[in-house]
Amino acid sequence: MLLMFAAVCCAAPVGNAISAYVALKTGQQDDGGIAEGGSAADIPARMLTAYKKAVQQVGKYVPKCQGMRWPILAGIAKVESNHAVGRNIAANGDIRPKIYGVLLNGSGQGGNTTVVPDTDGGKWDGTSQGERAVGPFQFLPSTWESIGEDGNGDKVADPHNADDAALGAAIYLCGGGRDLTKRAQLKAAILQYNHSDEYVANVLGWIDQYTAAAKDPDLKNVSGKVRTVIDAALSQRGVPYSWGGGNAQGPSYGICCSPSGKSGASIKGFDCSGLTTYAYAKAGISLPRTAAAQAGVGQRIPASLGTSALKVGDLVFYAYAPGRDSTIYHVGIYAGSGQMINAARPGTVVRLDSVNAMSGYAGGARLL
Repeated sequence: MLLMFAAVCCAAPVGNAISAYVALKTGQQDDGGIAEGGSAADIPARMLTAYKKAVQQVGKYVPKCQGMRWPILAGIAKVESNHAVGRNIAANGDIRPKIYGVLLNGSGQGGNTTVVPDTDGGKWDGTSQGERAVGPFQFLPSTWESIGEDGNGDKVADPHNADDAALGAAIYLCGGGRDLTKRAQLKAAILQYNHSDEYVANVLGWIDQYTAAAKDPDLKNVSGKVRTVIDAALSQRGVPYSWGGGNAQGPSYGICCSPSGKSGASIKGFDCSGLTTYAYAKAGISLPRTAAAQAGVGQRIPASLGTSALKVGDLVFYAYAPGRDSTIYHVGIYAGSGQMINAARPGTVVRLDSVNAMSGYAGGARLL
């Protein structure tokens, strides 16, 4: 069966087994403002907007707080609700259907063993039979009443609103004025959110991945054809993903349809191997069209050497069965510092990503 999935991101859409995506910087560059478009890895664009807005606003409520940044909020929301993925997020930030946790009645369902009495009469959690966590940051109604603020300017502090919830989380994590640039205080903030060492480690892992992917690569010492390839790929940041799209000339309309039913036929952009084909063409190198075929070009870098063996400009591959190049489904361009330039999947844009963003690292190829 695995052979059926080869190169699915790139030109021969027959199946897809990708189940987890991690952090990366939005394809659109900004100066610290709010990115309205694009997608940051697995973060819906409207949720990323909410996280960035909260960072800008939290100082009004906790003036002494230092070091609040959007990857911290993203790390919490990733673990609590997977960024409300699958819900509709309106322009004003309202999330529907609303997100509810399990009823905390001591039943053992969802791991709850303690009865938490109702405090809001069902105002926020939809039931007067007890408490349940609400919204993308999973606040108990009693906690929300103490830290909830209006983040979107509609005069209501609603934990089911992305802007309000993100601001509430920022206020809560800041405490009385934590310095979140200090690891110990960041850990204390997360531990306050959930009294579990395992939870803290999980959230920190996501924060670190989002943080790493949000940094531009250091290209000061990159020159020649490698620089040509990198600059060509980076110049396409923000261009939409298009299934089967992209060629040596640039973005193009793709084909229908991806395994999830997404059509590239009406989208002008790149898929993963379309982007690599374009970037390497700028350096005079012609690549075959699919990711699996591109693995046969140049000096192969075994996955067993780890990502530290990669150099700027290398192709980076991902496979359903690492070690079997026929199962390669994805390719990116290594940009240094643990990052790659990536056309990840339908609904996203060309962007910088962690090399750990895709599952099944299968090594690289050095063409320059």
